Amino acid sequence: MTTKFDELLRQFHAYLACVDNALVRDAVASIGWDMPARALEPHRISCVRHLDRAAELAPPAAKALVQWLVEHRNGLHWGQTYTETDFGKAFIDNYGWLEVFGTRGLFANDEVAAGLLILGPEIVYPDHHHVAEEIYIPLTGGTEWRMGEGSFRVREAGEVVHHASNVNHAMRTGKEPLLALYIWRGGPLAQKSTITGTATQGRS
Repeated sequence: MTTKFDELLRQFHAYLACVDNALVRDAVASIGWDMPARALEPHRISCVRHLDRAAELAPPAAKALVQWLVEHRNGLHWGQTYTETDFGKAFIDNYGWLEVFGTRGLFANDEVAAGLLILGPEIVYPDHHHVAEEIYIPLTGGTEWRMGEGSFRVREAGEVVHHASNVNHAMRTGKEPLLALYIWRGGPLAQKSTITGTATQGRS
């Protein structure tokens, strides 16, 4: 069955296919890309307002994917794992994700989940971990990332960030928003992360 989201899946696959990284190549090769579509009602959240700026910041290889998101954002089923009770209103107004495929995605896949994460400017996504292995590819640069007991360091657009199973990791944005592509595999695909930090960690 052809759906209006087929082009999103195609753009998502096309971007991943051009990433020159062995881990990403392995992940892409192991995914069965002929996935059945789900009928999900649109669900809009506040953070989609940052997509316009993300489109300006995205590298050339990701421009088509991000521009598609800009044009179709109001018709997509955006999600949030957390609530205002977890991290406060400022975080929730600047956080959200779109699962392109997975157990909750626009396309059904029980083996791997993948999609896009948005964080607005000046937001801390505190230390957390989960069973699933996670591969991130930021599509905007300037966000600081931390893994394990290491310090925060800036990752640029297109740089591959790998979090092994149950390894703590965190992100914090600066003056620009973060739009990042993610892949989850090897664990529960809809598991809520275990939080070990706070939404103000690392700030002076």
